[in-house]
Amino acid sequence: MVVVHTLHTTTDIGELGSYRSADRRCGYASLMWKASRDIEAPADTVWRILTDLEAWPRWGLTVARAELDGTAFLLGATGRVWTPVGVPLPFVISELDPDRMWGWDVAGVPATRHGVQPTDGGCRVWMSAPFWAPSYLPVLELAVRRIEKMAR
Repeated sequence: MVVVHTLHTTTDIGELGSYRSADRRCGYASLMWKASRDIEAPADTVWRILTDLEAWPRWGLTVARAELDGTAFLLGATGRVWTPVGVPLPFVISELDPDRMWGWDVAGVPATRHGVQPTDGGCRVWMSAPFWAPSYLPVLELAVRRIEKMAR
């Protein structure tokens, strides 16, 4: 079942542990829309799906292709993401708590966050969008459903 949350604060996303941000702009980190789904799969499996750029087009409705400039998915890593109409946009991994969550800026704009939390029966995958993008919730809902299928 997909759970769609209304606006929440950063701490509502989960205990972010060693959460780090390359750039904390005013307000972005504090109000987000979130969709989540409980999955009967190990959290590390879902984390690999969330951070495998070759997998992004399989779960990300707005991603046709993605590539990193380097080889490692790290805080501050840069790359490009192609939209379904073929437009390449630069991105930077602006937030990272390894094995738990990552967020990015796309074309200089704070974008979505992606995360996984272990549960007794597997894990909960979640994605969030900035407060100014509530219309992106259906895209996030579809993404967490696709990730569940991929993790099986």
